[in-house]
Amino acid sequence: MPVVSHHPARADFATAASWVAPVGALFWIIKLVSTAFGEAASDGLAKQSPVLAVAVGGLLLVAALLWQLRTRGFVPVRYWTAVAAVAVFGTVLADGVHVVLGFSYPLTSVLYAAATAAVFWLWHRTEGTLSMHDINTTRRELFYWAAVMCTFALGTAVGDLTAATLKLGYWPSVVLFAVAIAVPAIGWRVTGRHEVFWFWFAYVLTRPLGASIADGFAKPTSGPHGLGIGDFPVTLDLGIVLAVLIAVAQRVYVAQTRDQLEPSVEVTAR
Repeated sequence: MPVVSHHPARADFATAASWVAPVGALFWIIKLVSTAFGEAASDGLAKQSPVLAVAVGGLLLVAALLWQLRTRGFVPVRYWTAVAAVAVFGTVLADGVHVVLGFSYPLTSVLYAAATAAVFWLWHRTEGTLSMHDINTTRRELFYWAAVMCTFALGTAVGDLTAATLKLGYWPSVVLFAVAIAVPAIGWRVTGRHEVFWFWFAYVLTRPLGASIADGFAKPTSGPHGLGIGDFPVTLDLGIVLAVLIAVAQRVYVAQTRDQLEPSVEVTAR
């Protein structure tokens, strides 16, 4: 997946120019794990009670986004907590439309694709950019999170479409989306252009890839051929991995921020 900036500051750590995570290898790893976590957690809650899933997912989403939006800057633990909450609620939303309203996966895929396109269109019309490097106002950050929510719902619907409607099963779907996600990576490497397009292309695809992996481990061995581990055990395991990765990201951020500040302190001392 593409590392979408050659600017040294933006490629390595967040600056005042952006309030969201810098894009690099660690970003994509955490993003993929968070999508898998959201899928397993949402499905586990929904099996207990759809109402419980909506309530818990909604409360986590509101709390996490308020925590993130109050930051007015990038702090890994806040940002990735918000992403994880969106992952859970985005799955609840996508599955709810299918189960409660009875919409087919092809239809929900089209609807969420249209919603995603509408958010991007309105964002670009309002701000003149979709760049993840320039999320430096509250309005831009709200557009960013709206886009993230839509891409999670879209990815969930597409993943269910391939696994269930097209009868590919979970692990063949993993292979399919792993191959598909190579397209933006190769596109960025070959062209060196259109980084924003390639970023969002890859961002959408991480959702069905991560969700298919989670379902492959959690779901019963019958049907689309899961391994039968169960949603809650998979949620717990992925939650631990996610927490460790976020801790690593936070530690890297603190170290890099300290390295940035030290030269300024030395100049002031002189």
